[in-house]
Amino acid sequence: MPVKNVLKMGHPILQQVAEPVTDFNTAILDSILLDMYDTMAALDGAGLAAPQIGIQQRIAIFCVEDNPRYPDIEAVPDTVLINPEITLLSDEFELDWEGCLSVPGLRGRVPRCKKIKYCGYDQHGNLIERIATGFHARVVLHEVDHLDGILYPQRMDDMSEFGFEQELFPEK
Repeated sequence: MPVKNVLKMGHPILQQVAEPVTDFNTAILDSILLDMYDTMAALDGAGLAAPQIGIQQRIAIFCVEDNPRYPDIEAVPDTVLINPEITLLSDEFELDWEGCLSVPGLRGRVPRCKKIKYCGYDQHGNLIERIATGFHARVVLHEVDHLDGILYPQRMDDMSEFGFEQELFPEK
């Protein structure tokens, strides 16, 4: 499948709430997921939400294994998450750097809950329920935000911690 164009911040689709998936285990869903995985891999992404490639459905994927954009981060399991629901399991929030394929070349420090429970479905309609902490929780929250029309700069408290990667991290 071809690598898709990733929509950039400002595109109206990225500001909309995505529609729930109603049909699982279909050729159309499989095709969407192949396009998403190819696109995420080509851009060294940690995750991707369907609205980022112009598909207004509540589909997110994520996986972190030896990613050059996140060299020091723990692994995150390869997951297809459809129609997700999030429960915050902590009052503790952690401030850390995030990037986004829809906000290329920029990074910002974003507060995210340290521990969450997420549930949803895989492409076959099987229930997924997991507890996540740290970077895993951050990735899930970031991708689910895309499904709700939210980009990470909208979550930031201090815009002085938002900028171009080469200016913020000149040593990399």
